[in-house]
Amino acid sequence: MSALAVLLGALALFALGYRFYSAYLAKRVYALDPDFVTPAHAYKDGIDYVPTNKHIVFAHHFISVAGAAPIVGPAIAVFWGWGPALLWVVLGTIFASGAHDFGAIVVSVRHKGKSIGALAKDVIGTRARILFLLIIFFLVTMVNAVFAVIITGLLIANPQAVLPVLVTIPLAIGVGQVVYRRRTAALVPSLISLLVVYACIPLGQAFPITVDPLANLLGADPALVWLVLIFVYTFFTSRLPVWLLLQPRDYINQQQMVVGLLVIMVGIIVGMNTIEAPAFRGDLPEGSPPIFPLLFITIACGAVSGFHSLVASGTTSKQLDKETDARYVGYLSSLGEGTLAVCSILACTAGIMVFSANEGTAWTDHYADWATAGTNPAGRFVEGVAGFASNIGIPEGVGLVFATVVVVSFAATSLDTAVRLQRYTIQEISSIVREKAADGGVLERSSRFLGRNITAATLVAVVIPFGLALIPGNFAAGTLWQLFGTTNQLTAGLALSVIAVWVTKQGRNPVAVLVPLVFLAVMTSWALLVQLRDFALSDDPMQRFVLAPLDLVIFGLAVWMMVEASVALRKAFAARRGAPDEVGQDRAAAEDASGSDGPA
Repeated sequence: MSALAVLLGALALFALGYRFYSAYLAKRVYALDPDFVTPAHAYKDGIDYVPTNKHIVFAHHFISVAGAAPIVGPAIAVFWGWGPALLWVVLGTIFASGAHDFGAIVVSVRHKGKSIGALAKDVIGTRARILFLLIIFFLVTMVNAVFAVIITGLLIANPQAVLPVLVTIPLAIGVGQVVYRRRTAALVPSLISLLVVYACIPLGQAFPITVDPLANLLGADPALVWLVLIFVYTFFTSRLPVWLLLQPRDYINQQQMVVGLLVIMVGIIVGMNTIEAPAFRGDLPEGSPPIFPLLFITIACGAVSGFHSLVASGTTSKQLDKETDARYVGYLSSLGEGTLAVCSILACTAGIMVFSANEGTAWTDHYADWATAGTNPAGRFVEGVAGFASNIGIPEGVGLVFATVVVVSFAATSLDTAVRLQRYTIQEISSIVREKAADGGVLERSSRFLGRNITAATLVAVVIPFGLALIPGNFAAGTLWQLFGTTNQLTAGLALSVIAVWVTKQGRNPVAVLVPLVFLAVMTSWALLVQLRDFALSDDPMQRFVLAPLDLVIFGLAVWMMVEASVALRKAFAARRGAPDEVGQDRAAAEDASGSDGPA
């Protein structure tokens, strides 16, 4: 099968989805109002609530949600063949992710920029908020652990990429100063910065940076040293104002994403590569997991992802200048991530064969069994991109560094955003505990301290995933991916339940939200039960005594949350005909709140 034909077909469907389906959502389902006063204006503080140009918000949202997940998930899932993976990516992006991301931004904007956990309380009920926050806590913890391990593995395998990655940080801060202080457009400064980053690739090849000397001095493993450095870095960067590093780095990474996709696409056009993998793999090795339901949780980001709702309601909604920007930011970002997932599928089924030709490696060698498929999937994507790059004359060594810089930059941005979001979640949970234990005791005092002290909340947000990433046996990068994917899709389903109830209360048709909601609820519940069985029967004590109980807790929370959502949805349908128009109420509330001290 021609890789070019697959790519063009997917892009055509994405274009149709944005032109027609997102327009339908904007007009008929979410009813965007260009005059609505967004939280960015109502609570403008120069740190989190910052009215921002939609192109910059798009860059932040897109790069924050893209990360490494839409690369890693498809790179594993082609184990079952490229056909099922491609079908889920395309359909999931258009009909599930687009509605999910778009809706999460709109509902958050309509509720003072509140996070999805707080929205669950407003839209569904008080208990729903607690349940949702606990699920979010588990999800973001796993996101941070997995992404940190992925970054560590890539930097150890490709030390030539360390220098270009490090250079991005001061360049982004410089761009942030220029854009925010001088009120200039970010396009030219970000392009110049990106050129500087790529100019550092030859320097990185000449002077590769490793932490081996420091690791030898401390008597520690290099992976441990990298993990410490990564989490220390995220501790500080997640505390900075969004305009200083997060936004400008996102904008640089957006340009980098465009360059990366162009390299892949032009490489496919020039090389006219053929997909070497089977469309559907019928001869699965013994012991392989079933495609249903695991395909739909292995490919999380890139089809639909609950993490997106955390970004959409945690940071994106607080930067939206106009409510009508939500379509451009939310739906188009979903299509961008879907495009990246398609490119990951092609890189691991066509591009990697160009790279591996010199070694005589066949596709089946990379996917000999399920364990092999889950080993270093990000590395296979990097090799696939290097293969496509070689079609247009870029040396494989340069292509490897380039692709590594792209993946690490995306993953680091998502990690920064995730730690920031985890801090919000911890503070929200602390506020609930403080309310429930308002007796002046130790629990009340400690929760008050954690809820008000940003440093303490951020420290908790980095220490727990750091500990999870340290569990031996490649735990975080391998087996944990399955539980991460399931929890991620579960969170997407729960976010869709909040959106569905809100849309129903508005008196509009929620079918576009209900269909992906029901599908995800079934697949994630099924996957949690399958994994619970596998973890409980495993010979690995980590799976039996850590993952199995964690899986069971998450499943219990999921069932409880689904019951709460079902009850709220039934009540919304029952009261629908007699309910007042909440659009006007939401708008009036936001306008009245503009003179208040801040969001509730």
